Amino acid sequence: MAAMNTTVPRYLFLDEVAEVLRRSVPAVRHLIVSGQLPAGKVGGRTVVKPDVLESFIEAGFEQSE
Repeated sequence: MAAMNTTVPRYLFLDEVAEVLRRSVPAVRHLIVSGQLPAGKVGGRTVVKPDVLESFIEAGFEQSE
């Protein structure tokens, strides 16, 4: 059996972010445009760093406490 690739990517595309957040791509774009979720551009595509996404998720839990 082949080993699973557990390497964390350097960045995530919007569809990947949407899958993690269980939201639509337009909803993720709204989070980015509104400044709630920091993002950048790589090769013309909008991307989010995995550690930034993790911080965004954790911040949501901190606000609800």
